[in-house]
This record gives sequence, C-alpha cells and structure tokens, in this order.
Amino acid sequence: MPQKKLKGNNDFFSRVYDVTMLIPFGRITSYGAVARFLGSGRSARMVGWALNVCHTKPDFIPAHRVVNRNGILTGKFHFGNSTTMQQLLENEGIIIEDDRILNFREKFWDPSTELI
Repeated sequence: MPQKKLKGNNDFFSRVYDVTMLIPFGRITSYGAVARFLGSGRSARMVGWALNVCHTKPDFIPAHRVVNRNGILTGKFHFGNSTTMQQLLENEGIIIEDDRILNFREKFWDPSTELI
C-alpha cells in the first residue's frame, strides 16, 4: 500500500513539519519514528532540530507531540518555559510524571503504520 502523500516539500525540515502536523490530537510519537518514516532512520536528532525552530513558521506545528523514544519530554525547554510542553500534552489526555509519559505505549502514533 502506498504511503500517504505529504505536501510535496522536499527539504527535510518541511517534511518533518508535514508529518508532525498529521499527529492526531491526544497522540504522541518519537523523533526516531518521524525520521524512520522519512527514510532517514539515523536522523532523530535532526528531527529534534527541525522542531526546535518550528515556532518561526506561520502554521501551528504540534511539536509538543514529539518526544524521545522513552517518552521523555526532552524538548520541553524549547516551549518558552519548562512546563508548557507538559501542559499542552496533559490538555490532550497524556499522563506525565517527572517529565515522562506514563501512557506512552497506549498513546504512541507511528507514522510508518498509520500513514500507509
């Protein structure tokens, strides 16, 4: 089955933003899952870099829905203060304790399986 077509952007950061905007409300994914979906499995850190600067884009990009592979809010300091990311996720029903998503497996969204 063919993968869902992204907006047609070719640069890596734009493709990261396209995938991130498809993450459903109340779901989360990892930097690595986004990278693997884009065919760059070793580029999880680059996905993080892209999301760290997405606030400069005119469209809202739900970067708060992307966390590390263990469900830890490693990007929380890029949201203005250290609690904004957690607040955004908790508003979507994500359960967090000590900067870690407790219902990570239940809420995990894998673009490689969801977008085919």
